[in-house]
Order: sequence, then structure tokens, then C-alpha cells
Amino acid sequence: MKITRIRIYQTRLPYVGGAYVWGAGNAIETAIASVVVIDTDAGLQGCGEFTPCGENYMVAHSEGVSALARLVAPKLLGEDPQQVGRIEQLMDHLVQGHGYAKAPFDAACWDILGQACDQPVWMLLGGKLTDGAPMYRVAPQKPTDQTIAEMNAYRDQGYRQFQIKVGGDWAADIDRIRATVPLLNAGEKAMADANQGWRVDNAIRVARATNDLDFILEQPCKTYEECQQVRRVAEQPMKLDECLTGMHMAHRIVADRGAEICCLKISNLGGLSKARRVRDYLIENRIPVVSEDTWGGEIATATVAHFAASTPTDYLQNTTDLMNYNTRSTGIGGAVARQGKLYAPDTPGMGVAADFESLGTPIAEFRS
Repeated sequence: MKITRIRIYQTRLPYVGGAYVWGAGNAIETAIASVVVIDTDAGLQGCGEFTPCGENYMVAHSEGVSALARLVAPKLLGEDPQQVGRIEQLMDHLVQGHGYAKAPFDAACWDILGQACDQPVWMLLGGKLTDGAPMYRVAPQKPTDQTIAEMNAYRDQGYRQFQIKVGGDWAADIDRIRATVPLLNAGEKAMADANQGWRVDNAIRVARATNDLDFILEQPCKTYEECQQVRRVAEQPMKLDECLTGMHMAHRIVADRGAEICCLKISNLGGLSKARRVRDYLIENRIPVVSEDTWGGEIATATVAHFAASTPTDYLQNTTDLMNYNTRSTGIGGAVARQGKLYAPDTPGMGVAADFESLGTPIAEFRS
């Protein structure tokens, strides 16, 4: 089997809630999705997606996929997409770094491999170890009464884990945490996610002012070292997110016991192939993980769902239904969210097809 055509699409994904406010003054109303579609001489077609949470998120830009494509797509034409390891090595040889831009190419090849083997991707990743991954839902930075109303609405839909966005005004964040966390019902969980937004001293102030509450403190500061400063003081479990960028950071976290939970954003780690290795290493060292990505529609969510399904239940903290954060689609079919859980497709490959009507005209095309 050989790759005969690669197309790059871009489409805008408006947020269902109007403005998505997070971290220290960050807000997005519309995310820009980049979708890679790979065709083969066997008639199989695979797709992958990368969507950043704003154009400055983790130095990942929506233009990165099309820029990378100009460099790697001509070299991928004629290659066998089933050889996912070779495709990964070839891209890494051609371009150093920029894993977020490589991620949709990697996912598209896994999609084709699954179709060729007549197996869902979760089977290729080791089998279904979680049948219905527990989801969290984000409560962006809004007035506290609106946050509480959103949490109640999501609770009615079956969600039992809530990510409360903080990271702006640390004093107001204390009030926000103290107003929302005590409202949790039995069996529910909350993450106070600062998205790197606090200075170390202010993060310590928040941790100390809320040390009587049961919640997870998520990525309080920008760097790993700063988060460890806070960790020495905080009594809450710590979840690391943005600073976990690859196996080198996973090694540090395990060596230091630097977190209780690690968030694995597939694009941030360079794609499904690399994310799988990081996940398995962390789980082998008894650190639970989150299966998610920076943002996305149906295609990104399908990848996240297969990753979650192949993660042991005891070590899967949660995942999320990214496609339900948007008013537009990138794909048709894919994962299903039901009663607070995300279910990966059982059909061959990723189980999602590109929504060409929504995606429009490709911004770049490469043929053999």
C-alpha cells in the first residue's frame, strides 16, 4: 500500500459557550482546526486533526500543519502508511520538533492501519481496557453563579468531573474555588486548572487558602520547576499538563514523583505513537493519566477516545468530548458521549470520516 495523495484542510470551530476564558487573561471564541486527509492506492483514506486552544497555546499555531506539510508531504508520498513507526521516524528526520503539526499525519496513518487490519485503533493500541471513559467538563472563567449553573447543567447530562478554570486574579480564584468545590456531590471530582497562570507566590497563597478542600491542583505555574515549588507547600494532589511535552519530562516526573496525575495531550506529545509510549511508561510507574488534546472536533475526539479506551481503567483519570465544545464539525461519526462517558468506535480504524462539507476546499494538496 502506498500514499497517493495528502490534503490539508482548515475550518473554524466556534465555541458553544461564546467565549472560553482560561488562564491569565486568555480567551477564545473560535478555534482553527487543521485536518490532514491521506489517500492510498488501496482505496483506503485516513484522517487526523490538530486544533490549538488559541493561536498562542503552547507555541502551537494552526499554520504549523500546512507549513510542515510543505516539507514532509512530498517525502511521504509513495510510503506505506501502515508502517506507522517508519512514518514517525521519517517526519522526525525531516523536521526537528513541531510534534503538534506531525500529530494529525500520525493519526491518519493509524486510521489507515486499523482499516487495513479490519480492527479499531484501540485494538492496535493493546485492546479495550476501558469501555466508556469517564469525562470531565470545563467550567470557563465566568461569574461564580454562572459557573455553578453550568456545573448543574453538566451534572444533569451525566458528568461527574469538573475542570474549574482559574489562573487569573489569584484572590478571586480563591473565592471561586471555595464557592464551587463544596458543591460537589459524593463521587464527584474537581480540578482547579490555572493553565500556567499564577506566579509561584500567588499559587502558594491559593493552595494554602484552600487546603481544607478536596480538589486537584492543575498546572498552577508555567514551568515544571515552578510547579514543584508549589508542590512542596500544597496539600492538594497535583496534575501536570502543559509542561508534559515528551518522554524526557515523563522521566523527570517519575524520578521526582513530581505529580499525582499527568495530562496527556496527544498533539502536545507529538502524536498518538509518542503519546502511547509516554502513557505506558507513566502507568508502569503507577501514575494515572488523562486522555485529551489541545482542542478539536470529531476527528481529534475519536483519536482521544481510542487512546482512552486502550488505557487501564484504574489509571485513567478522565477524558473529554472535545467535539461537543464546538458548533461546527470536522468529522462524521466517531466517538459517542453518553451519560458522562466517552465511547470509542468499534469500527475499523478511527471510525470517523472527514466532513468535507464542513471542511470546504483544501488549502494544500500533494499528489504522487
